[in-house]
Amino acid sequence: VQWGVWRAGGVAVPLAVSHPPPELEYAILDADASTVVVHPSLAPSVRSLLDRVPIRYLTTTEALAHTSTLPLPAVDESRRAMIVYTSGSTGRAKGVVTTHGNIRSQVESLIEAWKWQAEDHILQILPLHHVHGIINVVTCAMWAGARCQMMPKFDPVEVWRRIARGDLTVFMAVPTIYRLLIAGWEQASVGERRAMSAGCRRMRLMISGSAALPVGTLARWKEISGHVLLERYGMTEIGMALSNPLDGERIAGTVGTPLPGVDVRLADETGEAITREGIPGEIRVRGPTVFLEYWRRPEATAQAFEDGWFRTGDMAVLEGGRYRILGRTSVDIIKTGGFKVSALEIEEVLRAHPAIGECAVVGIEDPEWGERVCVAVEPRNDIELTLDALQEWARERLAPYKVPRRLRCVRSLPRNALGKVTKPDVCKLFSGPED
Repeated sequence: VQWGVWRAGGVAVPLAVSHPPPELEYAILDADASTVVVHPSLAPSVRSLLDRVPIRYLTTTEALAHTSTLPLPAVDESRRAMIVYTSGSTGRAKGVVTTHGNIRSQVESLIEAWKWQAEDHILQILPLHHVHGIINVVTCAMWAGARCQMMPKFDPVEVWRRIARGDLTVFMAVPTIYRLLIAGWEQASVGERRAMSAGCRRMRLMISGSAALPVGTLARWKEISGHVLLERYGMTEIGMALSNPLDGERIAGTVGTPLPGVDVRLADETGEAITREGIPGEIRVRGPTVFLEYWRRPEATAQAFEDGWFRTGDMAVLEGGRYRILGRTSVDIIKTGGFKVSALEIEEVLRAHPAIGECAVVGIEDPEWGERVCVAVEPRNDIELTLDALQEWARERLAPYKVPRRLRCVRSLPRNALGKVTKPDVCKLFSGPED
């Protein structure tokens, strides 16, 4: 369906199958969608949502049954191709618009850097509403004429079974998935482990991205698979920008150098380029891979650029010619399980809970998820609130990875002299044992 939309000159807006109706409705309305195409298994929940919105509705079965002899248009590269919704530091998710030219540039850069070939075979286990799955896996594979096998959902046992068959050549995942695969390998029998590891060693490339890879995970995976995972850096707005080398040394904790066709530099708080190593700065990117705009948000688009460079909001430092990521410039961005989450967006939803007077959401470092979504709450009228009750309520309104994993109820949130909540002090509330 997505490629049909592209080929016909339309704009594809991939949405998450895991998102509850309120999040789907927000994206559908914000994108001003003319048609919604949904798999029959998800039709009931989406149909009830669309009863309130006058939009054309098709199941994938109906959509793919349509045939036409009409010629397809010639699609200009400057035409909008895709809108992917991504969380930012300003609250609700923004639609990131990429053109056909942007997508082509992103794919050609990765084809060259990672040497995709028609003989490659990759297992697709990533969400298909994110660039990691859409561009890095599916589109690169199809562009190269390679084989891409789709899994309906991630299952570590099934993934290991596929790896053990030994016919995969490329594998891409987020750090959380590698941790789950490590746990699965450790629980397997000696014979099963041998087959699993042998399947990994037959691959030519294994990649980790979308979140920082713990050094311990990197080392353990090398012991199991024989691979030093290739770490890279990218985001929805820019595709991939930095990558460790396909051939050559990969240094733990670094994300390598700029990819082909991508310009990257570090800038200080005034916007001046940092040319010396060892001095932290914000990563800024320019080139044909960078997105066109935030959908119908001209002010946000203008603020995201300075002198033609996209301001990523990520801090890094150059060490030996390679970039090492230091973290976000905003405390309101949380990276959990490979997803980028806006603390402000979650707070906005949680404030509608009848037991919550005020709240503050933070990301707390976690070895499995990178960061864990945690919330500190000022209860309304001393109403008792438990984590289980909050999660049950939140799951109906937030994507699974946005649902808080820890809760602290406090009489008053820490604030500065101006009354603003101080997020570093909120983080300290979670320094104790688990709830």
